[in-house]
Amino acid sequence: MRPEAIPLRRVLISANTRIATVYFVEAGIVSVTSDAPSGRVEVGLLGREALVGAAPILLDDDRSPYTHFVQADGRTLAIDVPDLRAETERRPALRRLLHRYVQTQLVQAAQTAFANARGGTPTRLARWLLMCHDRSESDEITVTQEFMSLMLGVERLGVTMALRALVKDGLVAKRRGSVQIIDRERLLDLAGDGYGLAETEYARLIEGSDYPEAR
Repeated sequence: MRPEAIPLRRVLISANTRIATVYFVEAGIVSVTSDAPSGRVEVGLLGREALVGAAPILLDDDRSPYTHFVQADGRTLAIDVPDLRAETERRPALRRLLHRYVQTQLVQAAQTAFANARGGTPTRLARWLLMCHDRSESDEITVTQEFMSLMLGVERLGVTMALRALVKDGLVAKRRGSVQIIDRERLLDLAGDGYGLAETEYARLIEGSDYPEAR
């Protein structure tokens, strides 16, 4: 593996293109997006828990239909696909662990579908901010309202109104180009059932714990 910085907006994996390298994230946030003619929508959010490109490579494919790009800059340990495949063949324990990680990604994707179907914009925004917070090194998340609108697949006005409500209720503070988490517990209440299942499954499958580690 080799250390690599991942600057903001860098595309790590392009949709429908052969994957040559995968990335163990040490810091930063990576968005997984579906880029359809009707627009871009986020379908996955990855951070320091992640191997970017895990599912297709470990399931014997060589590409993904989704774009993986850097939402918050950071650093990774990059490994070329042939080297990772050789190591997983040589080390069954590593292969089992990484397959468990793929399962956590599947659960997150299912929970995103659940949250989108059952939650309004404030609930979905609360969940998304919590997921970013989990993967950040501070309480401040660098993000614009335009970007939140794009990732959630919601009109910008809807995101603006939802964010104003969170600010008014004291859950977050809005600054130019960023959102600061003020009251995580109340964000958890607002996110409801949309947040928590994927995090609990990660704790069970990867950390061997019944509960996610407290942030």
